[in-house]
Amino acid sequence: MPAPAHPHFLHLTLANGLQVFLHHAPRLKRCAAALRVAAGSHDVPLAWPGLAHFLEHLLFLGTERFATNQGLMAYVQRHGGQVNASTRERTTDFFFEVPTSAFSAALERLGDMLTHPRLALDDQMREREVLQAEFIAWSQDAQAQHQRTVLEGLAANHPLRGFHAGNRDSLPVPREDFQQALHDFYEGFYQSGQMTLSLAGPQSLEALQALAEQFSVGLRSGPLRPQETPPALMNGDKSSFQYADTQHLHQLIACNAPREALDFLCTWLNASAPGGLFAELKARQWVTALEAKVLYQFSGQALLDIDFTLGANGAQQATQIEALLYDWLSFFTHCDWRALRTEYQRLVSRQQQIRGALALARHATENLAPQLSDQHCHALKALLNALHLAPATISWQLPPDNPFLQPPARAERTGLIRGQTSAHRGLRTFAQDRSRGRRELTALTFSHALPDDIDEGALYLRWQLDSPLQTDFFLRLAHTLGPLRENARQAGVDLSFEASGNAWQLKMSGLHEPMPAILEQLARSLVQPDEQLWQTALPRPAPMIALRELLKALPVCCAGVQPGMTAAHLGDLPGVWSNARWQGLAAGLPTACEQAIRHAAARLPGQSATLDEHPPSFHGQHLWHEVSTDSSDAALLLFCPAPTPSLADEAAWRLLAHVVQAPFYQRLRVEQQVGYAVFSGIRQINGQTGLLFGVQSPSVALEGILEQVQTFLTQLPDLIDTQEDPGCLALAEQFSPQALPTAQAAELLWQAQLASHRSDYLEQLQQLIKTCSREDLLNAAQSLNQAAGGWRCVANGAPVTGAWLPAG
Repeated sequence: MPAPAHPHFLHLTLANGLQVFLHHAPRLKRCAAALRVAAGSHDVPLAWPGLAHFLEHLLFLGTERFATNQGLMAYVQRHGGQVNASTRERTTDFFFEVPTSAFSAALERLGDMLTHPRLALDDQMREREVLQAEFIAWSQDAQAQHQRTVLEGLAANHPLRGFHAGNRDSLPVPREDFQQALHDFYEGFYQSGQMTLSLAGPQSLEALQALAEQFSVGLRSGPLRPQETPPALMNGDKSSFQYADTQHLHQLIACNAPREALDFLCTWLNASAPGGLFAELKARQWVTALEAKVLYQFSGQALLDIDFTLGANGAQQATQIEALLYDWLSFFTHCDWRALRTEYQRLVSRQQQIRGALALARHATENLAPQLSDQHCHALKALLNALHLAPATISWQLPPDNPFLQPPARAERTGLIRGQTSAHRGLRTFAQDRSRGRRELTALTFSHALPDDIDEGALYLRWQLDSPLQTDFFLRLAHTLGPLRENARQAGVDLSFEASGNAWQLKMSGLHEPMPAILEQLARSLVQPDEQLWQTALPRPAPMIALRELLKALPVCCAGVQPGMTAAHLGDLPGVWSNARWQGLAAGLPTACEQAIRHAAARLPGQSATLDEHPPSFHGQHLWHEVSTDSSDAALLLFCPAPTPSLADEAAWRLLAHVVQAPFYQRLRVEQQVGYAVFSGIRQINGQTGLLFGVQSPSVALEGILEQVQTFLTQLPDLIDTQEDPGCLALAEQFSPQALPTAQAAELLWQAQLASHRSDYLEQLQQLIKTCSREDLLNAAQSLNQAAGGWRCVANGAPVTGAWLPAG
């Protein structure tokens, strides 16, 4: 067995050829597995486009040992985890994340579904209709079609130009030759030598290795099967081309460079700091966004896509934009990269430090080098030199080091004025606080419900205004924070913003070390936003499927704010903040960080004040919100709040959601095939807990979707009666602070604060879930069907019956 290159990481090859990556991270609360099969859409016979994607779907449909309701997806969902799969050009990935106690059983189910799929014809016929629905959605999705058009500059015989999604026409299930091809593909590629397994969790490397070896035993053995080398990406000596439309300009470059080198290049291409490519193009109002990424890489081929989102004056400047791109590349080629490499290594190390279990497992399957080597740099230099770049004509600048990535300076003794010793600590109350004009932050709560001996924490801030402002105001405010948000992300802290009615919320989660400095910068930026960023045109929002559009609109619909929003401009900002009140919650922070956060928060605009917010009550009512989407699919969300904010009701509704999740998906997605996007679960919005059901369908109208959902809900009592074990203990375990990832635990605590629950919310909720009875579940199902807490429907169409009241 090879020695680990790092005390927490191990790569080995088992006797049957299975490649294994193991990552021991004591900070993790959960475990994850990622299984990669070296076979994808481009390995399928030309006669059967979509076969690889089709097989990926079929593997989730149960085995002789584990029926669908006991298989991997249902099992992971019951334990509060996440599971999915993805078919790409040359790989197919299966991945999940679960609590530690459920990891071994989940791995067992993954191995069984990969090794013993049923592949029954009736299952295939049903699942083909799901792919047909996905195909219809794909063919109507502007972003997907745009991406396909972008690739038309490639060689016509390269598989990237082909269709690989699968539909009724490309998947003739009853034909013998198709069945033979399906079985040949499965038997040729779904064996140990073609697979890579990555495990990540808090267990020791020895424990993870034992799990990997146990998983390996059940796999079909076989050697690595070489994948066919594709033809050239572009014809002749051509190595790049440009695609442009009214909204985007793509510069695509074919090359042969390692992924590590291309990721290094993309990092600096995407930098938004003054003196860089994006800053220059934005100042000229030619571009509002820039994203450089590796679009494809396999067998020595790589395709780099530099995507410019065009601004008001950019559509006619394609030639000039291209010239500036190559001018910057020339500048970059001749730079001294030593400082950049040091900064890049800080960035890469920080991202590895904050990855969750699933992200760690998936990243390991890429098998990338942990550092940018001299060899990678030589390869990148060769790529850039091959472009035959003319000397740069503009005085470009490299971005400055990210201040939040720098090692922290040695802090002075907390709470002391310069020159004081601990004997003078009492002076702080008067001299220091008075000299700095400190405010009492009565509405900033520091929760100690989470352990503070780990590196992660979270901070929530919520501003309440006297009157609602136009959404554009909050979008511009968030836009001015873009550079801060990017620097924070690189430093391991995620910043997100949400506006609804007259409230604006900010969430900060990740490594707590840089949080005080980020909050200091945030306070300054809120009071004095970058005027240039405020005045520039807002970037176009990325296209989303209809159901995601509805999910984005749901919090606004639930805010209950009446129309009549007022406009506000940059000059109005002092008045906006003077009338704003804010409250906040911090969790998972050690004492020193708490004190630094208090100090930074004292500079936030507005007044710190406990907000008495209560979601609007609409007991017994059926409210309908119509939201416009670009999709022709029918899409619907049904949000059903619990009848009261009590913890007893929340516990019962969480358990009901736990019982309902898998059967709802099975009924509407698998059996009735109402839609291809189907889900249900608990959702908390501004402290209000409710059950959320979502369906999107290209073939069933809103009325039909709603009818199917309501029919399912009326059958809940029968479903509950057939449950031998509703899963009280399994669900309760998911709310232990020791098992919850920090970000998820902090979100629960924040929602609890908005609902005015006590600080021991998690412990109370756990206990109430454990003691939930079948009668409690039946009562919850009855309250749900009676709309005791109201029903709120958010859909991309008008109300389907008179029973629904249009929301004002």
